[in-house]
Amino acid sequence: KKGYSFGTFKGVYTPSVLTIFGVIMYLRFGWVLGNVGLAGTLLIVTMATAITFLTGLSISAMATNMKVGGGGAYYIISRSLGIEAGAAIGLPLFFARAFGVAFYIAGFTEALMTVVNPLPMLDPAIAAKVISAATLVLLTALAYFSADLALKVQFAIFAAIGVSLVSFFMGNPTPEALAIPATATIPPKAAFWVVFAVFFPAVTGIEAGLGLSGDLKDPAKSLPRGTLLAIGTGYLVYMAMPVFLHLRVPDGNLLLIDSNIMTTVARWSIPIVIGVFAASLSSALGSLLGAPRTLQALAIDRVIPRFIGKGFGKDKADPRIATAISFAVALGAVLLGDLDLIAPILSMFFLLSYGLLNLSAGLEGLIESPSWRPKFKVKYGISLLGAAACFTAMLMIDAGATIIAVVVTSLVFYLIKRRQLNAHWADMRYGILTLLIRFAIHRLNKLKPDERTWRPNILALSGSPKSRWHLIEMAHSLAQHSSALTISSILPVEDWSAAKVQSMETSIRDYLAKREVEAMVKIFPSPDMLTGASALVRAYGYGPLTPNTILLGDTDNSESFTEFAELIKLVYRTERNLIMLKESNRVPAEEAIEIHVWWGGNKDNIGLILTLAYQIQKSPIWKQSKLHIKTIVDSEGERGAAKERLNSFIEEQRIPAETEVLIKQQSSFYDIIRQVSANAGLVFMGMRPPEKDETDDAYGAYYGKLMEATSQMPTLAFVLAAEKIEFRKVIGISQRG
Repeated sequence: KKGYSFGTFKGVYTPSVLTIFGVIMYLRFGWVLGNVGLAGTLLIVTMATAITFLTGLSISAMATNMKVGGGGAYYIISRSLGIEAGAAIGLPLFFARAFGVAFYIAGFTEALMTVVNPLPMLDPAIAAKVISAATLVLLTALAYFSADLALKVQFAIFAAIGVSLVSFFMGNPTPEALAIPATATIPPKAAFWVVFAVFFPAVTGIEAGLGLSGDLKDPAKSLPRGTLLAIGTGYLVYMAMPVFLHLRVPDGNLLLIDSNIMTTVARWSIPIVIGVFAASLSSALGSLLGAPRTLQALAIDRVIPRFIGKGFGKDKADPRIATAISFAVALGAVLLGDLDLIAPILSMFFLLSYGLLNLSAGLEGLIESPSWRPKFKVKYGISLLGAAACFTAMLMIDAGATIIAVVVTSLVFYLIKRRQLNAHWADMRYGILTLLIRFAIHRLNKLKPDERTWRPNILALSGSPKSRWHLIEMAHSLAQHSSALTISSILPVEDWSAAKVQSMETSIRDYLAKREVEAMVKIFPSPDMLTGASALVRAYGYGPLTPNTILLGDTDNSESFTEFAELIKLVYRTERNLIMLKESNRVPAEEAIEIHVWWGGNKDNIGLILTLAYQIQKSPIWKQSKLHIKTIVDSEGERGAAKERLNSFIEEQRIPAETEVLIKQQSSFYDIIRQVSANAGLVFMGMRPPEKDETDDAYGAYYGKLMEATSQMPTLAFVLAAEKIEFRKVIGISQRG
């Protein structure tokens, strides 16, 4: 095995419990009791520990379901929610732990200088920085050369804290020791949630043991046992201390002004002073062991340069380069001095990691993948409750710092996403999306499509994207990220193979991605194009998620008119709308920015046409275009009434369009359209729906005449509405019209 192969006590329990028994226990616990009383203190301890306990349960479940490597929270989150989410929390968490080293050392220095100033010749502020820097160098040397030696030192620290607790619980102070000085000023009591925010960091030490996950002999056994045992130990001590203080200190005002109340109450004061020193140093040392290993795990996964993760020493287990970087960051924080402004933000990253650990375990249980078989079973609701508790605690402690932490994490996620790192492991994102889709489909299946939420769900029968790009461009302009789009191609059956289908799908998908077209790709084997297209129209889709609009190109092969008419009739019979795009062989004018809609009297068609015209104007290609609605009447006498109806229509429905009514002065409507729309960029026209008993030959003849009549025109989009939707309501057309 690589690493030190630490056991439960040495690798998880000791660093975790030493971080839990920190400076807050020695210097702030009495203040907590003085502000909220015994009942309030016990409630705060229980609430705070419950959050940590729920996170410990989630860690236990995750650790017994996967082979946990180095990096602690980063490793588990990245293997569950993806490398982007792991890096988004791993990088800020590294800096939080590195800066945390400076905080813990600052606490040690403050406690030391209250007892004795070893550098009296220097200004106190400068002396504090010198002592902190020297302490950092000593602790880094321990972590740099051997984590094993560092943890052995923690045994001595653990013993010192144990002795200090014994001294505290044996204390029986005299009334004189508990007297409040006459000159003392009693501060006002703080609110419950303010006190909770001060105490909560005292129970967040489980990250220390989790950070050494890559150096454990059996992470699946050690992480659950060591983490939960440390949480339990901390809870018992933290529940006993306020009860003992309440019995020994009858005047709660003393608790508000005496930050060294443990020293006042204890049987011997020296063990308490040593305990404060030991707690500060152990927390700093735990962070110095965990921060480099998070950085090392990020380097191994290529999130940061790989050389940073190089190992040295026994079994290449000591990340000395990462430790040196952690030292540099911590030294910068020490020299910076006042870090109170960023302290709340750093705490948020710890809570955010706990929340994501709970969320990972909860989602794994909710998805119920066959691979989710933890030996330590936890109901997914418990883990999700833990996630909610973590995020709620973040907001209660500092809403502003929470927002900053979320913004920073989101920014890192975005930057890693842009790098498009290819992880060599599977995560649960596919399972999460599948679960959401399953839920949505079952809900959607109980609903009927309505005019208010209608979107063109398009199946584009495009063939090769390179040869018929105009069809894909049209489909993409209509979909524009708000509708579903599928690009399909028919593969001749004699050339069919699973490998070839997959290769074609990948090739088309990559081609579309380069042109920023979001679409699904479907390759369908079939003996011929029209047979395959008909089969796709009948069968493509899943449950209620079936295409409601079919987009295809025209055909000018007269021998195929009958079969093509059969396809159009099939689309209409299956109640799918049809858009048939006929590309112009004319060179368009340079300023072809007009979209012309010709209204021939079919109200269903015009409703769909105007909906599609509105959709296409939202695309970048057509967003500057102007919409013109035109109609033709037989005589001058009809012109005024028709013009008034069109103007009233666009005014009532707030459609940004211009209207024009033309008189039929030529023998063919199509000659007028050809002349008036000569410079249009796109022309929408309606198609006649097939009659009930109309044969394929008859409708094929209609199609042939339509193609002949519309020759030498700009690009045409023929529209045939067939879906059982009142498209007049989609665009808002009045029922009176």
